Amino acid sequence: MLYETQFKEVKIFKKGKVRDVYQLGEHLLIVATDRISCFDYVLPTPIPDKGKILTKISLFWFSFLKDTVENHLVSSHIEDLPPALRDTHEDLQGRIMIVKKAQVVPFECVVRGYISGSGWKEYQKSQSICGIKLPEGLKESNRLPEAIFTPSTKADVGHDQNVNFDYMKNKIGSELASQLRDLSLKIYNKAAAYALSKGIIIADTKFEFGLYNNKVILVDEVLTPDSSRFWPKNEYKPGGAQFSFDKQFVRDYLESIKWNKQPPVPKLPDDIVKKTKAKYEEALKILKG
Repeated sequence: MLYETQFKEVKIFKKGKVRDVYQLGEHLLIVATDRISCFDYVLPTPIPDKGKILTKISLFWFSFLKDTVENHLVSSHIEDLPPALRDTHEDLQGRIMIVKKAQVVPFECVVRGYISGSGWKEYQKSQSICGIKLPEGLKESNRLPEAIFTPSTKADVGHDQNVNFDYMKNKIGSELASQLRDLSLKIYNKAAAYALSKGIIIADTKFEFGLYNNKVILVDEVLTPDSSRFWPKNEYKPGGAQFSFDKQFVRDYLESIKWNKQPPVPKLPDDIVKKTKAKYEEALKILKG
């Protein structure tokens, strides 16, 4: 189990909610810890091996999508770390990615194939999501007529904010925004079709992109239970919330204990930790076959 890292051998670049990122010369080192975040807070209770599971899932998708989009991965092998790290931190095995240093685009590229979460709440108020008008009479968790692109601002602290496509175009330019939208939809549709063939519905997901040598590449994690809603196809029933393989299970627990989403952040009981780990492991097993 690895909750956080504090390396003296390399300089910290950034500490995210679940990933610790370090400078590694011309590259970056991303370490996936076992932290889990919900409602913009990092919980004090880790999920054992979560970082390893998420890394395996991301590596699977990077390989699956390599003919569709270039990504930031250089290596995931501990042997490629500097000796000072490799020889003293065996707990990094299976949870690292050495990646290209890209200029990250400051938007989450969210794609929704089904209506759930914040999208469902917005639809109930306006019959639209991020300015995109949707058909009348949709139920919670309904499949949308076609996947939609609904970007959000990218916040290191606090809430990401859903925005419309025009806002994104005004911030980063029409050409780049359109390229990211089209690429996000293409990636989602390809991955969602594959996952569905294995028995998993990817209801929605978020991608992050960066610019590397003036080219758009896929960065960070991709299509994991932390960045997506995964539903088992054989239990799918629109009209309410769905059974899930993702951290919605933890969110539901926190809602059930009436946490006010303010500090102090509650600990997770052992049974929730075990069930969460089992859900992540099952998602990995089903996707990889």
